[in-house]
Amino acid sequence: PKARQHFVKPSLVRSDSMATAAGGGSPAEGESKLEAHGGTTVGGGSARVASMRADFLYADFAKNRPFVNNVLLATLKNFAADLVAQCAVERKPLRRVDWRRNLVFCLFGAIYLGMFQYWYQINVFKRVFPDMERFTKQALRAKLTDAKGLSALLAQVMMDLSMVASVYWPVFYVFKAGVGSSSWKPSDWAATGLQNYWRNQRKDMYDTVRVWGPGDLICFSVPLHLRLPVRHVGSFCWTTYLSLVRGA
Repeated sequence: PKARQHFVKPSLVRSDSMATAAGGGSPAEGESKLEAHGGTTVGGGSARVASMRADFLYADFAKNRPFVNNVLLATLKNFAADLVAQCAVERKPLRRVDWRRNLVFCLFGAIYLGMFQYWYQINVFKRVFPDMERFTKQALRAKLTDAKGLSALLAQVMMDLSMVASVYWPVFYVFKAGVGSSSWKPSDWAATGLQNYWRNQRKDMYDTVRVWGPGDLICFSVPLHLRLPVRHVGSFCWTTYLSLVRGA
């Protein structure tokens, strides 16, 4: 007997089969090809637009562009923290915001916290503490039993606190003096800034140790590409406080 011939009405052909016939392969492969070319697939009664999928992940950006990421974070964080201090804490309306004061924090954030801090906490620390990156990649339990890594961690904390005391505070006060001064002489900015630095040194050092002692233990323990982003989370609160007590 002759083999039976099956006829399928055109109206019954599924859209995914047409997509498959156009590109070959299984229905799933046809669906993938449509998505790859920015098309839509019909499934579950709803259309999916592949071109609108978010392929960008912040973690990837932070890992692949750590320096740029740090400069942007530091600048925007200081900008926002000072606005919080002025508008939310001091209750200033936006029209009365001291933008010169805000500029001090933006410039300081970009140049010191964004550029210089990245250079010494990543590049310099890598040379001084060659096992630093290995330690940060370990699980918490392994870190707690790594005597060599813990010793290096404490040394990094001490080195950073020394840097804050000897570089961070003088630079901050000189920046503040320069933006607020009517003089264009850097020597005048330095004289005013260092005078304020010495006058407030005792209180500033106390605040530095009690905040950034524990803070550095956390920051210097996380994976290397997240070290400064994590630091900026705590630094937001620190900068808001700094704006209140030293910004005016």
